[in-house]
Amino acid sequence: MKKAFPLILVLALLCSFKIGESLSGRWIYSGGIYNGKPEPAPKDYTLQRQYDAEHYAALLIEKDTPPVTYEAGNYKLLQDSCFETQTFSAQPSNLINVTVKYHYQIKNDTLTFEGILPNGTKVQEYWKKADK
Repeated sequence: MKKAFPLILVLALLCSFKIGESLSGRWIYSGGIYNGKPEPAPKDYTLQRQYDAEHYAALLIEKDTPPVTYEAGNYKLLQDSCFETQTFSAQPSNLINVTVKYHYQIKNDTLTFEGILPNGTKVQEYWKKADK
């Protein structure tokens, strides 16, 4: 039994992580709450995020115009936290190479991010799964 205890402990630790989970796919911004103020999704354009196992690209999509990548970076999931590091921004950004921690949850077809940005902005964003 003494020899089995370390193995049980390691197994319990491994089971506490969401092994193999990723945000892979396309997600469409559906609104958010910023410092307590609701903000609906824009009507004139679509904000989309494309995730693979480790990276993301954020696109602005307008009718009759090619998509524009406005942000890209890396992410890592640990338990219920998502750590995003922006590596590209089409506009000047203070977040390049800064890792931001979000609490994330996927429920049905909705991805929710909650966190506090380095500038103190409290965010809660909702993204709907685009491809099922």
